[in-house]
Amino acid sequence: MTSPQPTILLVDDEPHSLSAMRMALEDEFDCLTAADAGAALAKMEEEWVQVVICDQRMPGRTGVEFLTELRDRWPDVVRIIITGYTDPAAMAQAINDAGIHQFITKPWHPDQLLMSARNGAKLFQLARENERMSLEMRFLATTSQSKLEKRRVALREGMGFESLLRSPQSPMNALIDTARHFASFDVPVLLLGEAGTGRARLARAMHYGSLRSDKPFHALNLAGLPEDLALVELFGAKRGILPGGVNKIGLVQKADRGTLFVEGVEHASPALQLALWRLVEEGSFSPLGGQEVLTTNLRLIAGAGADLPARVADGRFRLDLYYALAVTELALPPLRARRGDIALLAQHFLSDLAAAHGKAAHGFAPAALEFLEGYDWPGNLRELFNEVTRMLIFAQSPVLGAELISRPILQAMPSENGADRVAQSVLVADGTLKDRVELIEMRILRETLTRHRWNKSRAAVELGLSRVGLRAKLDRYGIMDPSGHLQDEED
Repeated sequence: MTSPQPTILLVDDEPHSLSAMRMALEDEFDCLTAADAGAALAKMEEEWVQVVICDQRMPGRTGVEFLTELRDRWPDVVRIIITGYTDPAAMAQAINDAGIHQFITKPWHPDQLLMSARNGAKLFQLARENERMSLEMRFLATTSQSKLEKRRVALREGMGFESLLRSPQSPMNALIDTARHFASFDVPVLLLGEAGTGRARLARAMHYGSLRSDKPFHALNLAGLPEDLALVELFGAKRGILPGGVNKIGLVQKADRGTLFVEGVEHASPALQLALWRLVEEGSFSPLGGQEVLTTNLRLIAGAGADLPARVADGRFRLDLYYALAVTELALPPLRARRGDIALLAQHFLSDLAAAHGKAAHGFAPAALEFLEGYDWPGNLRELFNEVTRMLIFAQSPVLGAELISRPILQAMPSENGADRVAQSVLVADGTLKDRVELIEMRILRETLTRHRWNKSRAAVELGLSRVGLRAKLDRYGIMDPSGHLQDEED
């Protein structure tokens, strides 16, 4: 399909001039004609015109007057005037008033007229293309900015405080409210808590809740890291220190204007503690093997175990560094103190794991949640995650039952403050031998029945008991299945 020819409007009060211009241009243009300014304006109302060629001397309005009005109403149209006058002052006035693209002097040659018309049509096309590209660029810029902002919002929501799951009555709520308040203040923060309580996740949430959220977040765990490697990772190294003879940029430089989270700060050596104190107090550091002093503008968040104050008291951790870090000190509760959060966390882990492993799983049976909520979780969130992973791997149905739970958790005795993990607590407890043995026996019975889905025949075989003997023990200890009554089924 061929492209339509450009449309050109020819305006002249002399018919033979219009005819001559049409003959010169009609092979390459769709030519419209008008005898005066009024007729030309009527044509402009009806047709999409790219170029207007107008004679200067016409009855009524002159060519310049007509083109001036044309400029106001159709500014994109290319305007060309034919005149017998070459007065420079008049030409300048016409350019200013009507925005004339080109003057053609009489007598004109057909090739000259055709070349002017071609140039005018090309100019119109280029102007339209430029306008289109400008609109596209503005749209793309707006769209890109919108997408970038959406990504930032998604990032904040995915790694911000909203990602820290807890129930309405969770002890985490007050902690997160405090952390959210301090996040907007550019001061160091010390996060204390047992391993696996989520210190790194809280540090990341504070970063994305701060004014530095669009800047980098970096983290380093010092636990088990040799002193020289920790110094290199944090502060970098000059050429000649590392194999290969290359410079290394440390996390302190990479986190400039952003946030650096140093986990396991209680494991820092004396030299590293001094370097960290200098970083917090002065914002300065020196790469390993370098003599120059560099500066950085970062926010430092430190994570440490709950025993850090004891290390400060016995001199194993610098007192000045402790107070430099602890402008605010946030203590994360262990999972055993968050019994109301366990079901929510377990379901969240299960959903993520099911999607990652492509295995259908909808939730947990009530009995399974009862065992999970009664356990003390010394490994905190990581241990719960591992347990849910194992349960999903062995699950045969979308609802995970209590029989999938590990034996130490099934054997644990539930209590308000969490479960006693092992029988060791019974061995050292007060009471008669008979009472203590019976307590261990009750735990074993409960765990074995749960693993066998309360099939007493299978449980009796494993325990070396008759069904009558097993029933007697269940009656004696008041052990019931999750439905609330003693089981008699053989299934």
